[in-house]
Formats: sequence, C-alpha cells, structure tokens
Amino acid sequence: MTAVTDYLRADLSHSRFEEVDFSRSRFHNVYFRDTVIRGAWLQRVEVDGYIDDLTINGVDVGPLIEAELDRRDPDRTLLRPTDADGFREAWPVVVRRWDAAVQRARSLPEDALHERVDGEWSFIETLRHLIFVTDAWLLRAVQGNPAPFHPLGLVHTEMPVDTPAVPHDTEARPSLDEILAVRTERMATVARALDELTDEQLDAMTRPVLEPGYPASESYAVRRCFTTVLNEEWLHREYAERDLGRLEGQST
Repeated sequence: MTAVTDYLRADLSHSRFEEVDFSRSRFHNVYFRDTVIRGAWLQRVEVDGYIDDLTINGVDVGPLIEAELDRRDPDRTLLRPTDADGFREAWPVVVRRWDAAVQRARSLPEDALHERVDGEWSFIETLRHLIFVTDAWLLRAVQGNPAPFHPLGLVHTEMPVDTPAVPHDTEARPSLDEILAVRTERMATVARALDELTDEQLDAMTRPVLEPGYPASESYAVRRCFTTVLNEEWLHREYAERDLGRLEGQST
C-alpha cells in the first residue's frame, strides 16, 4: 500500500511539477492563482471552490458554471445584491434555507451532527463557524464591537492559533439546541442591521477597531462586510446540505 504524504501549511508556490502522479490525492484550502497546467489528464475529478477566469481547453468555464448553478437554484442570484434593498431581500431566503437544513439535521442522531464527512466540518461545527463570521464581520468590523466573539464560535482552519482575542476551542461539543440558541440571536442581529442599512452606509468604509482580533484593525468597505456574511451563510449551507445527504444515507 502506498504511503500517504501530507503537505500541511506548505508553500509550494513557484514550483514545477512534471510527470507527477496526483491520483487519489486530496487538496483542501489550496490556491491555484496564476497557475498553468499543460498535458493534464482529468478523469473523475471533483473541484469545489471559488472559480474565476478558469480556462479549460481554450474555454473560460467560469461564466458557464455560474449560469448552470443559477439555473439549478435561481435563489443564487440574490447573492449579488447591488443595494441595501438587495441585501434585505436576500437575507430572509438565507434564513429560510437554513431553517430547512436544520429540520433535516434534527432527523439525525445528535452524534451524527458532530461527525465530519470526508474531513469537512461537522454540521454543528459549521453553525459554530457562522457565529464567528457574524461576530467578526458585523459585530466587530461594521458595528465596532471590540470584544464581539462568542466562546463557541469557530474560526476558519487557516487562522493562526495565537490570533489574539479570538476563541480557538476546537474541542467544544455543544448540543444542536445550545448552538442554535446563539445562532438564532446572531441571525436576528444581522436582520436588524440590514433593516437599518442605507445605500449610503453600504458604500461607506468602516472605522478601524483598534483592539486586537479578527479581521485586522483596518478600515473595510461596508459592502464587503455584508457580502462576506451573505456568501459565508450561503456556501456553508450548501456544504452542510451536501454532507447531510451522506449522513442520511449512512443512517438508513
């Protein structure tokens, strides 16, 4: 049996790979910016991630993929709001879709909601991460709260463990109801912020929060902050639903 080699937090940029066999390999949180692949053989390959300006055999496939995803789920078009009303229109759809996902999760044993599928976050870890996203990009970045982080929030895996003032309890195992209590409050906070949002505020910049934390003590476009919350909610719900399907299959 071939030994497995792990490259974790490795910088392989500016590398050259020739006659290299990547069969049965797994790439997670990798970056292929300004990358050229020639003479490749892609068969039974699954790619899940942000795709922009990707040319395959002379065809820019990014717009084709986006159009097909929009066709499959027309609600996706709400992820591209241009004004405050657009964000307000999108948020109830996000809430509704998450409510449906939570109802699916409740049909599974509690232990299954802590189970990772193919190395991805568990359902409850996903909810914990979205609490952190709201704390970081709304409570801290937009609203200026110097200490917004709930202890059950879960940071993205690439964040250094010594990031100050940010909780890093990766071993916590809250129940679904416990995490939903925090999550419901955070989602209501987003709704209230969107209710008060104006187009002028959306196009403004935030005031830097000088206390340590995440994101860094800088000024950010308010539009970027709300877009981050919206996209994180949508994408992680898609990932969660994908993995719920696997868990449901195992339970039957």
